[in-house]
Amino acid sequence: MDLASAFPPFGLRVTSGDLELRLPADTDLVRLADLAVAGIHPPERSPFLVPWNVGEPDEVRHGLLQYHWASRGRIAPEAWALELGAFLDGEPVGVQSVGAKAFAATRSAGTGSWLGLEHHGKGLGKRMRLLALHLLFEGFDAADATTEAFDDNPESNGVTRSLGYAPNGVALVDRQGAAATENRYRMTREMWAARPDLHRPDVTLAGVAPVRAMLGMDEPATAQP
Repeated sequence: MDLASAFPPFGLRVTSGDLELRLPADTDLVRLADLAVAGIHPPERSPFLVPWNVGEPDEVRHGLLQYHWASRGRIAPEAWALELGAFLDGEPVGVQSVGAKAFAATRSAGTGSWLGLEHHGKGLGKRMRLLALHLLFEGFDAADATTEAFDDNPESNGVTRSLGYAPNGVALVDRQGAAATENRYRMTREMWAARPDLHRPDVTLAGVAPVRAMLGMDEPATAQP
């Protein structure tokens, strides 16, 4: 039995042209860690709730590896986060995550991402998000997809708004000991179906059925008394 047969998320592939999302192998994680150490955002910016990419290089590498290993170990029907590596022509450029709690009942999932600083400004963040949304709506039959971005992260807010999400509220959150404004967004299945041709790239999904089975996505929801 190979790894994908034993643990189906390793067989998941979301591909569009030269861009692919997949669960990183350990050797990929090392390359992603090096990418994070090289920089994800300008030093004066704080786009993350937890500044996991700030510190000595070895600390950042250790933290990234441990986070991905822990995320793999927690994948279960009740709650899951697929931390998918984004690979451009086979080279890692960032991470695109999709995750949910009680997805079989709610059919609602969220997304998050980071992109190596050297790859900013090339449209990759938007392409990564479109692939993630394709996986959620076309592969997993999601009812809606949510995402968040701090108000001082114009690039992330710009990608989200350009894709047609609807505003879904604003919250003040504790970001490293100070209040920060977080913008929240939501895209429904109906909004996804009505997206323009510009947002309909050719996407190939592989390995979806075993992941759906592992995460109980095809089981009927339990009736409430």
